[in-house]
Amino acid sequence: GCFPDWYMLSLFGTGAILMRGAGCTINDMWDQDYDKKVTRTANRPIAAGDISTFQSFVFLGGQLTLALGVLLCLNYYSIALGAGSLLLVITYPLMKRISYWPQLALGLTFNWGALLGWSAIKGSCDPSVCLPLYFSGVMWTLIYDTIYAHQDKRDDVLIGLKSTALRFGENTKPWLSGFSVAMLGALSLVGVNSGQTAPYYAALGAVGAHLTHQKWGLEILPRLV
Repeated sequence: GCFPDWYMLSLFGTGAILMRGAGCTINDMWDQDYDKKVTRTANRPIAAGDISTFQSFVFLGGQLTLALGVLLCLNYYSIALGAGSLLLVITYPLMKRISYWPQLALGLTFNWGALLGWSAIKGSCDPSVCLPLYFSGVMWTLIYDTIYAHQDKRDDVLIGLKSTALRFGENTKPWLSGFSVAMLGALSLVGVNSGQTAPYYAALGAVGAHLTHQKWGLEILPRLV
């Protein structure tokens, strides 16, 4: 019922930038040979040869070191919980090689902060709030990254990568509807379990309207392969 502590907010803002940046660095390192073959990603610094693999390792080391400094400012429970996300950060870029659900791996990785934010304040995780909040974030990632993946369908087929865009194909919109319902349902459960009031549910209504508009405005193009 109050605004977040500015110190904690600044820590999480900095940590989010550093860890998401580290995830992107790892992704570009792992995928540099694939990125060269995809029109949208061919000009990324590592793929284009503007930055060497060694330089990217040094940069990644700097990102992770600074992120560790942020993590050490939290309580011991949160330090252990935050360290647990590192395996996901390292491995999620590899999922597109072996599964049609790399967006799920991305969601599990990028929404770890839903758990960490609560533990940083409370010193532990309340499953009745943290788990549906985490789940809703995963559903949101499946929505936006499936839409995003449709841009690369043709190139992905040619180079042998997988995605939910290829898995769902022309049935993408029904899947997005299902993810949206699951996301809003989980967020509603979060609101009930954490005692939220009318503004929270009004915001959920606005989110639902946005998702509906986004889905109906989406043009699914054929794979062309």
